[in-house]
Amino acid sequence: MKPNTFLRRTSGRTQGRASASTLLAVGLAAGLALAATGCAKSEDDKSGDSDGSKSSAAEGDAGQVVSSPGAGGGKSCVIGDYGAKKLDLKSATVGFSQSEKEANPFRIAETASMKAEAGKRGVKLLTANAQSQFSKQISDVQDLIAKGADLLVIAPLNSDGWEPVLRQAKAKHIPIVTIDRKINAAACKDYVSFIGSDFVEQGRRAADRMIAATGGKGEVAILLGAAGNNVTTDRTKGFEEQIEKKAPDLKVVFKQTGEFAREKGQQVTEQLIQSKPGIDGIYAENDEMGLGAVGALKGAGKKAGDVKIVTIDGTKNAVRGIVDGWIDGVIESNPRFGPLAFQTLDTFTKGGKVAQDIVIKDSAYTKDNAESDLGKAY
Repeated sequence: MKPNTFLRRTSGRTQGRASASTLLAVGLAAGLALAATGCAKSEDDKSGDSDGSKSSAAEGDAGQVVSSPGAGGGKSCVIGDYGAKKLDLKSATVGFSQSEKEANPFRIAETASMKAEAGKRGVKLLTANAQSQFSKQISDVQDLIAKGADLLVIAPLNSDGWEPVLRQAKAKHIPIVTIDRKINAAACKDYVSFIGSDFVEQGRRAADRMIAATGGKGEVAILLGAAGNNVTTDRTKGFEEQIEKKAPDLKVVFKQTGEFAREKGQQVTEQLIQSKPGIDGIYAENDEMGLGAVGALKGAGKKAGDVKIVTIDGTKNAVRGIVDGWIDGVIESNPRFGPLAFQTLDTFTKGGKVAQDIVIKDSAYTKDNAESDLGKAY
């Protein structure tokens, strides 16, 4: 897989407020994508309608910000090139395919954001949740198409294996936007745009945090995300390359997948403690695995700070872990895709130009801002 080339992002956070009404043109300028409150007219999957999901939407005031004009490499897409026809988003049906169980705060916030924005715009939204089963996600999307979805937003579980869906969508000229993970296919041919973070850069920033926490010396472990998607590949690549470049005395001595799950992260860390009792740091490629690592360390009688932990996501529990001394840093990965995804669809279906890669800025949480910024986490 060929990784994208993204601009380095700044560490500051620009805050969006749900009461704001303007989103700058996608891919043309840095703009706020504000998380909206309210409930969408959604059908099918009801798991995102829990009180927790609504709360996440209401509290999601830290909206996504496009990194800079042309950050996705400058390539764009217009509806004529894609082979679809113009339509009015307000009269369209949008299908949203969620990949993972909504026990993960990232997924809860992501789905809540999609539903809230659909409700704000008065757009009919069909939803489905693959429950972390790729075969189900493929059938979910095919079912959304069969139910009349004019547009699709997909949060892919895996990057490969999408050919059946892409063929079916292409035959019906259905535009597809992917969020938070990429699919290995051709932009502006098989899908319109990808909206998400620069995952390689996230790994680099996590490495910088780990170097600062450990003094650039010792042994560290990586709790890898799930196999088969670009997030795991890129977050690992960025971390390892940065460690090798900036801290050659800091050695990665253990790598094992925790599948982006807290329970699995705890199990793997328990094994790590047995095989590498003197481990100095743990890089968890999402917060849930990092929190699992904290549980394992507590169970082993370790004290806060004995092992330096750096994670990626920005959930409230992980940021609270910084305040409590168990986690040294969290690199944000903002899940509030609703406003930016719908703005992309709106611009595209009106005949406007959208970037093929829409890269968002992510902030970071450290000991300096964790307590004051806890309310911005999800």
